[in-house]
Amino acid sequence: MTQILFYSGSNNKLQTTCRLCAKAIQQHMRVLIYVPASTLLDQLDQLLWTFSSTSFIPHCNILDDAKLVSVTPVILSEQIQVNPRFDVLINLHDRSPHLFDQFDRLIEIAGTSHEDKLAARERYRFYKNAGYEIQHYHLNDQSEPH
Repeated sequence: MTQILFYSGSNNKLQTTCRLCAKAIQQHMRVLIYVPASTLLDQLDQLLWTFSSTSFIPHCNILDDAKLVSVTPVILSEQIQVNPRFDVLINLHDRSPHLFDQFDRLIEIAGTSHEDKLAARERYRFYKNAGYEIQHYHLNDQSEPH
């Protein structure tokens, strides 16, 4: 069964996404980041290259060359893809993604805005009602994702 992790209270969802990607890569996991809009995808793309002053998070867009996608640990996509195989799905959409149960791990990140909290609560209820156990982590200014 898919492991679901909720990170709430993120002051910057894209920064939190980068931290979680870095941790997943350290654990030799492949990550698909489901990004709902091309402008957000472009912002995340730039941030992944510059996130750390001493390194970058190797990534590409799902629309890039299939060979590149197959060897890159982090993939950005406006659609859910299960082929090639990914270990982790990071959902940056305001709705629960379809096919999330095809991943070992689903990560949800909730921001601090009222609208984002409401959307996250709706997703949380959806997973809970579907019988999934949820691990919840509350972020604050000094904490980093687990």
